[in-house]
Amino acid sequence: MHIQDILQANATTFSFEFFPPRTDEASEELFANIVQLQALHPSFVSVTYGAGGSTRERTHDLIVRIQRETNLTAVSHLTCVCHNREQLTTILDRYASSGVENILALGGDPPRTLGNYDRSQDAFQYADGLVKFVKEHSHATSSRGFGIGVAGFPEGHPGTPNRLKEMDYLKQKVDAGSDYICTQLFFSNDDFYEFRDRCELAGIRVPILAGIMPVSSKAGMTRMADLALGARFPAALLRAVKRCDDDEAVAHVGTHWATEQCRDLLDNNVRGIHFYTLNRSDATRRIYKNLGVKDSLALQAR
Repeated sequence: MHIQDILQANATTFSFEFFPPRTDEASEELFANIVQLQALHPSFVSVTYGAGGSTRERTHDLIVRIQRETNLTAVSHLTCVCHNREQLTTILDRYASSGVENILALGGDPPRTLGNYDRSQDAFQYADGLVKFVKEHSHATSSRGFGIGVAGFPEGHPGTPNRLKEMDYLKQKVDAGSDYICTQLFFSNDDFYEFRDRCELAGIRVPILAGIMPVSSKAGMTRMADLALGARFPAALLRAVKRCDDDEAVAHVGTHWATEQCRDLLDNNVRGIHFYTLNRSDATRRIYKNLGVKDSLALQAR
């Protein structure tokens, strides 16, 4: 289903993100989890994309398998990094021929294995150029074209300390043809509401989906901070985690915190919630249960 249809049909969307595993065994385990999550009726699921060829084929294979073997709508991430125009055209043609209708267009970061990678070799340095390219290619593949999402950063983009310029750049991505914004993970809803207000002031009118990732372990918090390039953990969350004796207790705290984030976001008319699942379904299932519903269709009906 095209993302525009999904956004128009649902006052609030609920979506899940996965990353492609590096082995066939892990891929089968992940797909089993994805199949189980069908029962929660997510609005769509997305799959991340490794730069430099690390997981690109696995991303494509997983996206196509979701599209063909489940009733879920699949969204593929696509980055500017390590791509010329010919390569991007080939990727988009493959998705179009496989029935994949939606792309999340990202600037991306060079893989660590490539060292001092020269970005001048890439067709585009920034996501707005990629959005325009996907939009133009859409006209060549079908009259409907690809649905396109872009990333937003409630805590601030790590590469743009100037928050005024950051909003200018975000608006450029949206004006290039984006249908929605999906935010990086955050742990304080005030950061999201501030970001949403600043988007409104900047004239950005597309739906904004809030990125939520439950804390699962103390070591995982450090990885989260690295993944999100400096995610801020509120003192109240840190105090709660500090009281925990083991990772099982930390996971309970993380699920409770994420549940309260979701409850508050829903109470404040969030346009969508996007769960960073880390390829597991247990935390997402517990959050749904804590919210008192069995699936996202029930959430939307409340």
